[in-house]
Amino acid sequence: MGIDFGERRTGVALSDPTGSLASPLDTLERRPGKRPPLKALEALARTHDVVSIVVGLPLDLGGEETPWCNQVRKAADELGRRLGIPVEYIDERFSSIRATRAVREIGLPKRVRERKGRVDRAAAALILQSWLDARKRETRDHGDIS
Repeated sequence: MGIDFGERRTGVALSDPTGSLASPLDTLERRPGKRPPLKALEALARTHDVVSIVVGLPLDLGGEETPWCNQVRKAADELGRRLGIPVEYIDERFSSIRATRAVREIGLPKRVRERKGRVDRAAAALILQSWLDARKRETRDHGDIS
């Protein structure tokens, strides 16, 4: 399961059973000043038999962690603890920009494609797909066949 934590919305994506393709799943709303939607994320993970979580880490342009990274790590680590599954982090710089472009390119009417939740789900899918692709490259480069 890929997650793009945001201050207002959290995008969620899942991979196919083979771990080859990430697809957008849902966007969870978060009221200002409230905690991340961990119960809803936990329910989605359990419903879809998730075995690991990949979370986008909002590094700054120089690749350094931001104050928001601490909150993202805290929420994701708690989710992993509740589910008893591993949590991995991946640099999410530019994922929202790429997601916005991808949503625009699919040809939906402007009022539909501009809905923020669509972009958040797409960003989560890009984060997860990046992780899946890196894992595939690593396996290929090391000759591990599983």
